[in-house]
Amino acid sequence: MYEDKTLVCKECGKEFVFTAGEQEFYAERGFQNEPQRCKSCRDARKNAARGPREFFTATCAACGGEARVPFEPKSDRPVYCSECFAKMREQ
Repeated sequence: MYEDKTLVCKECGKEFVFTAGEQEFYAERGFQNEPQRCKSCRDARKNAARGPREFFTATCAACGGEARVPFEPKSDRPVYCSECFAKMREQ
């Protein structure tokens, strides 16, 4: 029913593909308008509106290494580095 469309980004002027799957997603959500910006321009716009993220440094509870996290660590809860956190999620 839907076919890929090539659109032009109003921000950077580059062409991008509005895929059939994306069109179906838009239709399911009731969106009336097609996207006007490419993915990279949409992401840049979202990040600019949000402002820079603040990261905090903590000691990993598993390996003792440095962990940089986007929340302020509290002393009553353990904090894990990316590698240890990923290992824990696998288990």
